[in-house]
Amino acid sequence: MIPTEDASARKRDIEEKLRQEQETLSFIKESLEKSDQLTKNMVSILSSFESRLMQLENSIIPVHKQTENLQRLQDNVDKTLACLDHVISYYHVAKDTEKIIKEGPAGRLEEYLNCMAKIQKAVEYFQDNNPDSPELNRVKFLFEKGKESLESEFRNLLTRNSKPVPPVVILDLITGDDDIETTDEVPLEHLPENILHDLIRISVWLVDYGRNLDFMNVYYQIRSNQLDRSIKGLKEHFRKNSSSSGILYSPAMQNKRKDTPSKKAIKRPVYIPGTIRKAQNLLKQYSQHGLDGKKGVSNLNPIEGHDHELRVKHLSDQLNEKHGLSMGKEDLTDSEIDSYIHSISAFVKMAQSEYQLLMEIIPEHHQKRTFDSLIQEALDSLMVEGENIVSTARRAIMRHDYSAVLTIFPILKHLKLMKQEFDQVLQGTAASTKNKLPVLITSMETTGAKALEEFADSIKNDPDKEYNMPKDGTVHELTSNAILFLQQLLDFQETASAMLASQVLGDTYHIPLDPREIGTSSSSFNSEFNRRLLSNYICKILGNLQLNLHSKAKVYEDTALGAVFLLNNFNYILKSLEKSELIQLVAVSQKHPDKAYKSHIEEQLQTYQRSWLKVTTSLTEGNLPAFQPGTKLKDKERQAIKDRFKAFNDGLEELCKIQKSWAIPDKEQRDKIRRAQKENVTVAYRVFWQRYSNVPFTKNVEKYIKYRVEQVEEMIEKLFDTSA
Repeated sequence: MIPTEDASARKRDIEEKLRQEQETLSFIKESLEKSDQLTKNMVSILSSFESRLMQLENSIIPVHKQTENLQRLQDNVDKTLACLDHVISYYHVAKDTEKIIKEGPAGRLEEYLNCMAKIQKAVEYFQDNNPDSPELNRVKFLFEKGKESLESEFRNLLTRNSKPVPPVVILDLITGDDDIETTDEVPLEHLPENILHDLIRISVWLVDYGRNLDFMNVYYQIRSNQLDRSIKGLKEHFRKNSSSSGILYSPAMQNKRKDTPSKKAIKRPVYIPGTIRKAQNLLKQYSQHGLDGKKGVSNLNPIEGHDHELRVKHLSDQLNEKHGLSMGKEDLTDSEIDSYIHSISAFVKMAQSEYQLLMEIIPEHHQKRTFDSLIQEALDSLMVEGENIVSTARRAIMRHDYSAVLTIFPILKHLKLMKQEFDQVLQGTAASTKNKLPVLITSMETTGAKALEEFADSIKNDPDKEYNMPKDGTVHELTSNAILFLQQLLDFQETASAMLASQVLGDTYHIPLDPREIGTSSSSFNSEFNRRLLSNYICKILGNLQLNLHSKAKVYEDTALGAVFLLNNFNYILKSLEKSELIQLVAVSQKHPDKAYKSHIEEQLQTYQRSWLKVTTSLTEGNLPAFQPGTKLKDKERQAIKDRFKAFNDGLEELCKIQKSWAIPDKEQRDKIRRAQKENVTVAYRVFWQRYSNVPFTKNVEKYIKYRVEQVEEMIEKLFDTSA
């Protein structure tokens, strides 16, 4: 059982907790009642606020709508006033701009263009809003008037400021000095900067607003005329100022070289002016004077003279004289050839410069067409001149003047060098424009190929005329002309090869074709094949020449003179080949050509030496008298010795008299022949003389023993010497 005290204590605790819980419950009830009361008060306040807001909204919204309408009305009024002002301004445009339009744009282009912009807007307004208004006609008239004035101003500015480029400036463009350091090339300034700016502004306006492209025709006509006049001025400069050497004087070029160079060095024209006529005079001199200044003997010594400049440009004027022809008025002068070559270079540079200028003024999609029209006059003039050159060469070839092809070589070489630049300049032009240069090149190549082929045939078929043969057996003019002609090919190997290439497909030169050497056309051979092609042509010329010389040698009644003639010609050919690069070209197709010619020379030397057999045979043939010293000779034996001495004396005197007038210009060959004859003749004579000079075969010793051995040597030493 629980003790009574503990139960009482426990009861008290429980009662205390119960009391506390009741107090807490009462507090909560009071709090809930207060909260309910507050909620009711808040709801009442919110309901009152909502009611007041609704009343306020109902009062403000009508006021707001009324204010918004008033603002819209105000904006409409402002816009209407602005539109009225704008419209009214269009009615004043004609009056405000009429004076400026009538006076024109000269000196105030920007102000004029601003007026034109106002007029254009007025035109557009009246067309859209009041097409029947008289004001439309008025502003239209002003607009057309202004457009015409702008076109006129464009023409006037371009005409007044487009001047031909001075020849010395053009020469500076197309020539350069490889020995000086150069910077980037400075372009030509065709127009002043302010004028160029005005032209660009007018061009843009006419395209964008004027809807007129006629000014482009004006542009190309004026600039085309300027380009043509510039090139013609260069030609006139050549005509007036070309010196005897053909080198033009350019003050501008000289001054620039003395100061600081400002231009990029470019390719010089390939033609060395003035040298063709020098070569002609040289050939005439060779034909009229001999080795020692004596008429009838060739002075063409390949070892002496023939400097590179003259060698490159020799012109075979002898071919004309041989056929009774001479250079006529139809033949080109050095100045004309040089002028044409420089004109081609000038056209390329000037056209490049013109295109740069055109790109600034003419709209992009019209540039190529305008440029095509611009260059036509100058380009056609050059092409016609080139065709005239070809025609002149053709007429010369018809006269059998094959040297005329040499005038084509430098021109054709230069055209080919310039073709890449030509093609770049003419990009985008019409096909007919692009094809003009290739057509001219083909025409020149065809004409050149015909001349080269006919020249080879003329060497083979040159007639054997007795009056045309050198009396002294020296170098024939056909030989000298052929060698001089071939030497021209050295500096024009690629050009000549291209001419000859057109003959390859016809198998003219019987050259086996390798697929690696030829492309789709006869002009696509590689350099090695071209070299073989030219080598075969040169070998053909030399072969024809050799055959013709053998035929000509038969004209001489004296076989020995024919041998001297062939010896001189073969020796001249060999020395000419060795002196120049021709020997390397010949060696491409023919191994050891020098040995072949040396063999021919030795063969003719042997033939010549046989002419002395009638002299030496009388001394060496058998049946000579045999005798013992002190033994008296029989009459028959004495007569035999007399006959031998007489035959020797007569033969020696006859040959020395005849052969003294013959010529062997080459000292080495001359000395070689003399030594050989001394050795052959004097050895035999010395033996015979020693054997019989002391034999009493005659009382008149001086009649038969006329010459000592030393005297015979002296007589042989004077062979081929007309002064002896």
